[in-house]
Amino acid sequence: MARGRRSAVDLLAAAGLHFTCYLKAIATVPHVLTRYRRDVARLVGEISLGSASLLAGGGTIGVVFAMSFVSSTQVGLEGYRGLDLLGLSPMTGLAAAVVNTREIAPLVASIALAAKVGTGFTAQLGAMRISEEIDALEAMSVRSLPYLVSTRMMAAFLSVVPLYLVGLFASYLATGLAVVQLNGVSEGTYNYYFRLVLTADDVFFSLLKAVAFAIVVTLVHCAYGYYASGGPEGVGKAAGRALRTSIVTITVADVLLSIAFWGVRPTLPALGI
Repeated sequence: MARGRRSAVDLLAAAGLHFTCYLKAIATVPHVLTRYRRDVARLVGEISLGSASLLAGGGTIGVVFAMSFVSSTQVGLEGYRGLDLLGLSPMTGLAAAVVNTREIAPLVASIALAAKVGTGFTAQLGAMRISEEIDALEAMSVRSLPYLVSTRMMAAFLSVVPLYLVGLFASYLATGLAVVQLNGVSEGTYNYYFRLVLTADDVFFSLLKAVAFAIVVTLVHCAYGYYASGGPEGVGKAAGRALRTSIVTITVADVLLSIAFWGVRPTLPALGI
């Protein structure tokens, strides 16, 4: 019983520590924009393009494109199959516009960011913590949290916009190919329903979701790395915990933001429903 209470207290203490880290990172953004602009620009380049091949050790753009293309291909194939059973196969363009814009594009971009960039942030900061580099920064009167966490948060904030647009383009392209080329739906019919329900508001709200997810992912992963302990093994455990936490947080935030933007019962004004 005492062990259970101790675990609960430790969990609450860790949650409070991380939440405080999030607030401090957000509060120091003005300081970062005035003093560490070059570091933010460097991190934006590393996140987006990297230094090696796009799909291997390089940036995230290729990963987002590939993941969005594959997932949206399934949306097109399964969407057509389901609607065809009801005799509504020409309306697959409607499903493609709504599902890809509101859910697939922001989720894929954020999960790719968490899996590829977020875990890298956790490993970087965790290695700096266990090798006492963060303590050395503090000893040199450098505020480590803004320099290490806030800069990465701003870089992810700036990088997610082009990443999201790449993912959205791949989603539209893949679904169109799956429906028109593979299943033989008329291109004109598909485009008619696709453009009928695709609105600027949906794209804007979808982009807001992607930006919010990017901030959440960066804060979670950086906090786990910043407070890592236990040597190299502890850094590995921190990376795994950060990835699990960020993915769960993304899914919960996705539901809440979808309800906030489109309501519990989403409507399609172009169709009168």
